[in-house]
Amino acid sequence: MFEHYSIGIYEKAFPATMSWEKRFSSAKAIGFDFLELSIDAADERLARLDWSLETCRDFIRLQHQAGIRVSTLCLSGLRRYPIGSPSPKVRENGMLLISKAIRLASHLGIRIVQLAGYDVYAPDVSSDQSVELFHQNIGRAVAEASTYGVILAIENMEVPFADSLTRLMSLVSYYDSPYLQLYADIGNLSAMGKDLNDELQAAQGHIAAIHVKDTVAGICRDIPFSKGTVNFEEAFRSLRAIGYTGMLMLEMWAQPEEDPMVACSEAYGFITERMKRAGLQ
Repeated sequence: MFEHYSIGIYEKAFPATMSWEKRFSSAKAIGFDFLELSIDAADERLARLDWSLETCRDFIRLQHQAGIRVSTLCLSGLRRYPIGSPSPKVRENGMLLISKAIRLASHLGIRIVQLAGYDVYAPDVSSDQSVELFHQNIGRAVAEASTYGVILAIENMEVPFADSLTRLMSLVSYYDSPYLQLYADIGNLSAMGKDLNDELQAAQGHIAAIHVKDTVAGICRDIPFSKGTVNFEEAFRSLRAIGYTGMLMLEMWAQPEEDPMVACSEAYGFITERMKRAGLQ
């Protein structure tokens, strides 16, 4: 439908009990081009980082059978082991997660590993030291990712350290590597009161993928599309203006009271209609 864009859906838009075969076929039936794999802080998802080559082959086979791909990996498990933590053990555990995620991505043919922009996570408080440790460890991670041809993309979050693409661009510019880019989240930008046009312009040429979700001021998740305050048409027009082409990933979470096929279909229709209005065709 959209010549220069692929539209993806977050794995967690489907229930955790759903099989991979069903997730892939459901996403394909709705019209999505790809899924995003989640490696969050739960033990069962962190265990995916140790998948055998046989498991990886089976996973790829199911994708091919459904005619869909998994193009991105969301490593939100770093909230459990932030790489700017004051604890050396926590930092090294976080670096181990990144290392394993890079290798898993390489085995699965995934191009982009998302890293949330948290130097520390509650109850720890960001400091000059935690920011410096985060910067240093990102450098280590980029050096490893480059040997596998995997892009690390830092996502703007709801914390002052990384609440804008403008802030994160200083890190991207410092390392000046094709293997360190930004994963722009337009919902997070809106929730933090940032100007979408200014922020996307600041990141021009360094956006590896886009997270698309609805939010309200200060609340960055579980807001259904059309119930929040994100100006999607403005965001998409801004993307067109900076020449962005590539992946747009709908970030949403399955709700117990909803039929996931209906919810995902409605979200797909809502976003693609606004893409058309903004001229992304």
